[in-house]
Amino acid sequence: MTRNGRARRTPDCTAAGSRPRVRTRHERRRPDGEQAFVIGVLTSEADFERARAWRLSDAPDHATYLRETAELLAEARRSFDTVRARMFHPQDFEEFCLLHGLDPAEPAARDRYLVNPPLQTQLLAYQGEELAGDFAPRLVRARDNGLTLRHADLLLDGGLTEEGGREVRAVYQRGAEVFRRMLVGAGAGVYELRLAVDAPGGRLTAAARVLQWEDGVVRINDEDLELVCAVLCAGLARELPGLAVLHGARGAAEARGARSGGADDGFRQTAWAWASAGREWAPAAGPVRLDGVEAEPGYPLGTVG
Repeated sequence: MTRNGRARRTPDCTAAGSRPRVRTRHERRRPDGEQAFVIGVLTSEADFERARAWRLSDAPDHATYLRETAELLAEARRSFDTVRARMFHPQDFEEFCLLHGLDPAEPAARDRYLVNPPLQTQLLAYQGEELAGDFAPRLVRARDNGLTLRHADLLLDGGLTEEGGREVRAVYQRGAEVFRRMLVGAGAGVYELRLAVDAPGGRLTAAARVLQWEDGVVRINDEDLELVCAVLCAGLARELPGLAVLHGARGAAEARGARSGGADDGFRQTAWAWASAGREWAPAAGPVRLDGVEAEPGYPLGTVG
């Protein structure tokens, strides 16, 4: 129910689960008996307008839709053990329905799209974040990340999503170690990593925003960390050329400011670049430019503990 007592219609296109007193499509129950709620979110006004023909929501506009969806998420958190969300992308949905011979206007088609196994990497756990603030942009990035993960997984013959064997696991750890050494050498600060690996079928790209405090504690979204390690893994496993740039504000004062909201003086802007011919990552041979960011050759990763 809404605050004014009017029964609110569950956006059938975007919700899969069971909720007390509210009509839904189906219930998802994990093998351990845990109930899960899955929702797809139309993250932009353009997507909302494009999806009107499928009657995914009774909301008159996107702002109202987001407000009602936020209420639905809050209610789901009170009723379900797990609440997860993903971006509901109209073009992806249309292609999915065409591939499987489904009618996009049917609620069953929307349910199948939401829980389609190959798209599970696009799901994020919802823990009460502001939907229209940080969470909706994260859903957009999660879709992009998911598409890149599928590409990387194909290059590794399913090694990321299935039992990839000892070799793939070892290379994945090598990629994670490369990223760790980049961060350790950078020190405290707020950074963004941009990564590009030239691969068959198109360039693999990843980006991650990182906050690193003076004591070495690192804050990074799990989905971004997974993507960075997967792209590094694919590049090393298939010996593909790549370029990485780490840029941002370096210094303890910046880290303290990010933690406590204090002043951010005492830091300096910096940008480092590394390149790989396929086997190893080393400082770039000279200044580079990646996604509009100019960077100088980075520090040797082998000298970082």
